[in-house]
Amino acid sequence: MHAIDQLQEYMRQQRIDAWLLYDFRGNNPIFAQILPGKRWTTRRAVLLIPATGDATLLAHRIDEHQFKKLETTIEWYLSWQDFRDCLARKLSGGGRVAMEYVPGGALPVVSIIDAGTVEMIRSLGVEVVSSANLIQIQVARWSPGARKAHDQASAEVARIKDEAFQLVRDRLAKGPSPTEYEVQQHIVARFQHAGLEASEPPIVAVNAHSGDPHFEPSATAPAQIKKGDWLLLDLWARRPGDENIFSDITWVAFAGSEIPAKHREVFNVVKAARDGVVARAQKAWSAKERLQGWQLDEVARKVIIEAGYEKYIRHRTGHSLSPGPAVHGVGVNIDNLETHDTREILPGIGFTVEPGIYLPEFGVRLEINVFIDPQAGPVVTSCHQHDIVLLG
Repeated sequence: MHAIDQLQEYMRQQRIDAWLLYDFRGNNPIFAQILPGKRWTTRRAVLLIPATGDATLLAHRIDEHQFKKLETTIEWYLSWQDFRDCLARKLSGGGRVAMEYVPGGALPVVSIIDAGTVEMIRSLGVEVVSSANLIQIQVARWSPGARKAHDQASAEVARIKDEAFQLVRDRLAKGPSPTEYEVQQHIVARFQHAGLEASEPPIVAVNAHSGDPHFEPSATAPAQIKKGDWLLLDLWARRPGDENIFSDITWVAFAGSEIPAKHREVFNVVKAARDGVVARAQKAWSAKERLQGWQLDEVARKVIIEAGYEKYIRHRTGHSLSPGPAVHGVGVNIDNLETHDTREILPGIGFTVEPGIYLPEFGVRLEINVFIDPQAGPVVTSCHQHDIVLLG
């Protein structure tokens, strides 16, 4: 199990007496990330991390072979009475116990434990609180090695993005015009050549397609990219390994030499929204102010709303970037739209900043990656678009 010193210090600061990670048949991905190693369990398991002292694993005898190599202290149970009695002993002092639970289900990514299990733990005389920020500290933080791998991936993703735009530029000049699907597959091939992995193929969206945040190019009837078109590229990849972090970016381009006024206007609004979030995060760091995810979302949406584009907002401002199999991580999201994310912007975590405006005829999203460096504060770790790319 990963070192828990910083975690326990935070727990004591927050008056959390223990973190109870409950898992049944692999239903809790946080449990799996704290106790790494593929396991196939058939019975309930609980990892109890106290605010002071050593962690204890409670597991069924039939799953003994899945855990026997762990250095963690293990207590075995056989019957449901044994299971409950052991928990009762461990929690006999009462107090506040964190679980993968959020009141009202306000944060779906954290709301993992079923209501009945929460009721059972409460019946033992403890107060159940959310483990949302504990997950950030123990699971979502970037290790030095992950930061280095992310920087390497970011350089490669930026280069491949440039190659994709150049492919479109060359094909428009010499013919035939490329399709969305051709450009997408070119990016996929370049990722493979660079030794990167991606959870899904990138988004390559022309004109009205760029107004759909999750557009998928068609392999059988792809749209052509022609002169005078608007193009959005959204691409993400990482060095292989679930300890590593995705580089996730979105850029836009115009296949001509003179950008239409409307496209320029929308681009500038989205750019101001994106840069406003970074500036607010940096200001808070300098002032030693602790922000929550929803507050940064409000910064971006305020810019878009005041510019008159509120009805063209389709999603939150950003998502977590953390270790694990998914590009959308388990840490704080920059969100006061889809959820009211009250998790703290903590040192060592990362997230995207990607405000967007999606009109019927075209969309603009500008996505960057931000890491809260424990010494330097918020830093942009990805490439950073400052002007519309010209393809003509």
